[in-house]
Amino acid sequence: MPKPPSKPNKATSAASTDSTSAANSANEGISQQVDPGSATITVAAVEVTELTEQEISDRLHLERKVERAFFEAGKALMELRDRKLYRSTHKTFEEYCRDRFGHNRRQSYLLMDAAVIFDNLEQKCDRNDHILPTNEWQIRPLSKLDPDIQPEAWEQAVESAKGKVPSHRIVKDAVQRIMERTQVPNTYQLGEVCQILAKDNPELRGKGGCWGIISQVNDFSCTVKLWDGEYTVGLQHMKSYNYLPAECEQIRVICDRVNRVYSRGLEESVQKFLESLGKLNRAYLTALEEKVLNLLESETSG
Repeated sequence: MPKPPSKPNKATSAASTDSTSAANSANEGISQQVDPGSATITVAAVEVTELTEQEISDRLHLERKVERAFFEAGKALMELRDRKLYRSTHKTFEEYCRDRFGHNRRQSYLLMDAAVIFDNLEQKCDRNDHILPTNEWQIRPLSKLDPDIQPEAWEQAVESAKGKVPSHRIVKDAVQRIMERTQVPNTYQLGEVCQILAKDNPELRGKGGCWGIISQVNDFSCTVKLWDGEYTVGLQHMKSYNYLPAECEQIRVICDRVNRVYSRGLEESVQKFLESLGKLNRAYLTALEEKVLNLLESETSG
């Protein structure tokens, strides 16, 4: 016999009705809300007070400290080196800088050379502009120019940067324009260190790979001083080492020392050692090379 249809549960029906009513009420509430796109957000204003004259002065003073940080570092390194204030703990200035400051050799000399250029700019550039380098990288290209021309290149770079501190690229472009304007085919400078490329030149036989210090600049050649004398070398047989000024000076000192010993006409084995120093691809002697050269100098000093 079929069962009669069951009657709906009153509790469930009531709950369903309540749920529907709540949903309808929520929808009505949403439809009555303001469009989010037209909502207004209130933000409390924060008043920024103007700097006092003393604060402006303090800011300028601190900014100058930041800008001159690399200059002060370079000047300090020069004094440490020149007075040998590292001698109680280290044999060489390079070892001292590496252990004390984490600098490699090149970093220290870059900072020292940058300090010299900065000092030159500070003295010769228009003081009304007050635009000076803020790091070593910005003024590194100026090392290719004579000190008298460096301020002109810097001021051109500042102008190209629209009165702001110019980037390395802008300074490099200004330097290049000045070098092109001079229309000098030979851009080598006195004291610069270059490598000799013998190639097919029989006059340079045995000199390939040697470093040479430029002692005279001609139109299309240079007179260079090697460890055993002077030679005239065409530009096609030279390649710059791009050494820093301080490194060029170190090579010059080594060259003079080696040349004095070589001129004494010592044994062939000694001459070979001196020849090997003439082909160094670095601007310094190792501790052992220094000891051997010192010994040879003492033996030939009489």
